[in-house]
Amino acid sequence: MGTIVVTTFSSLDGVVQAPGGEDFKYPNWSFEFDRGEEGEKFKEDEAFGAEALLIGRKTYEGFASAWPEYEGVLADKYNGMPKYVVSSTLTDPKWNNTRVLSGDVRAEVAKLKDEVAGEIQVPGSIQLAQEMIAADLVDEIHLMIFPVVLGTGRKLFGETPDKSRWQLIKSLTVGEGVLITVFQRSR
Repeated sequence: MGTIVVTTFSSLDGVVQAPGGEDFKYPNWSFEFDRGEEGEKFKEDEAFGAEALLIGRKTYEGFASAWPEYEGVLADKYNGMPKYVVSSTLTDPKWNNTRVLSGDVRAEVAKLKDEVAGEIQVPGSIQLAQEMIAADLVDEIHLMIFPVVLGTGRKLFGETPDKSRWQLIKSLTVGEGVLITVFQRSR
């Protein structure tokens, strides 16, 4: 059975919008900080630990326009691994090894957890991550928290139908005061 792992960059005030994108008041805000060698290694190990990507259409468009242009082992990993895109508008994905999930998101993700053995990583994809957290489908949350208050922007955590408990299983500070936390769902 697969595990759903949401992984994202966050500001101190919980903003996760456009940490490496441009459609925001503070574009590429996470790039202002050095994550150091340990931070880079964490992100690489995280990527190589994933069996598949589960992403929303906007994240898909950003990834699909960038990763096929890169070379190297990380690019080979992203370009070759299975990718599942939740979208009601995307019908013909061009990025290698991509399948569109267009039905009921909760049912599709639950089915995907049964089909994929290993980690199904959800990078970014704020709306999708929020919906899966609300549906209690997420098994782990990896946050890389940057020492900045943005004061505006979309946040990862919205309202949920019920509370949920999480256990901190890892934390470390890397680079210029960037905090990495890994939380696992207590079931």
